Amino acid sequence: MTADNQAPASSLGYAPADGDVAEVTDGPVALHIGTDGVGVVILNRPQRRNGWNPELEQRYFEVLELVDRDPRIRVVILTGAGTTFCPGVDSGRLEGITNDGLDLTGRRSPVRARALRKPMVAAVNGACAGMGLVQALLCDVRIAARGVRFTTAFARRGLAGEFGVTWLLPRLIGAGRAADLLLSSRVFDADEALALGLVNRVVEPGELAAATRAYAADIAENCSPTSLALLRHQLHTDQQGDLEASLDRSYRAMAVAVTGQDFREGLTSYLEKRKAAFPPLADDLDPVAVTGADLPELDLVPQISLKRVSTDGSGSSAP
Repeated sequence: MTADNQAPASSLGYAPADGDVAEVTDGPVALHIGTDGVGVVILNRPQRRNGWNPELEQRYFEVLELVDRDPRIRVVILTGAGTTFCPGVDSGRLEGITNDGLDLTGRRSPVRARALRKPMVAAVNGACAGMGLVQALLCDVRIAARGVRFTTAFARRGLAGEFGVTWLLPRLIGAGRAADLLLSSRVFDADEALALGLVNRVVEPGELAAATRAYAADIAENCSPTSLALLRHQLHTDQQGDLEASLDRSYRAMAVAVTGQDFREGLTSYLEKRKAAFPPLADDLDPVAVTGADLPELDLVPQISLKRVSTDGSGSSAP
């Protein structure tokens, strides 16, 4: 094992596909880039069950920034090394937090994944809880292995709803179902997660990697990168406004899209009855500038939020 019990690339639970290039193979996050336009991001601390810590978080956000700018990648799969996805905060850190209080110095907004311009598909291969659940919720589509267990966990650890989970979960599965999962913090399996709408599909464990890869590769091969970037941004920002604002932003996006290379190729290929050959995502495409809708949550600095709590008389900085 490497430092911090990280797995070497050859022993990752994820088996790279033919043609994959291992751009990042050491450290707490690995990245494989395929010739099919799919980038596979792997949480890589299997001996700690991929427990979340500041080092993994920093590297994860750095890898997402690499993914966003790499023209070879059109769709992203997020999964875990070994037998777990991510069970939340590394249990080894909890005692220190209890004794010393919460220190978020140098940490970034936990919802950085919302800034990615490329679709994200979670391949939930094992236990998924806490921060791990939040990162899965931030993906656009979730495919889980049958038998995988989920929990919000917070109420059974004496914690509040963290990392935006109380905002994300009700919007995905509804207020009543979210209240059930948050207040009880009970464990539920992949089949119930499918029934609740928390995951999109359940497959047998041995089929998870192939099924997720096939789904992502189909999007990468057949869908416009420009359309995907604009749609992902619209899906996020339209949750925060009314219908009129959404319509206004959609016309701004349409005005840009119809003059672009992707639309010309999409229309020409349709008329010629052939498969579209869309170009890579333009590095300078900024969905925020196109629609005029910002994502202010990306600029949140956790330590500043914590200082507000400790200085405005509303509580202490400890969890």
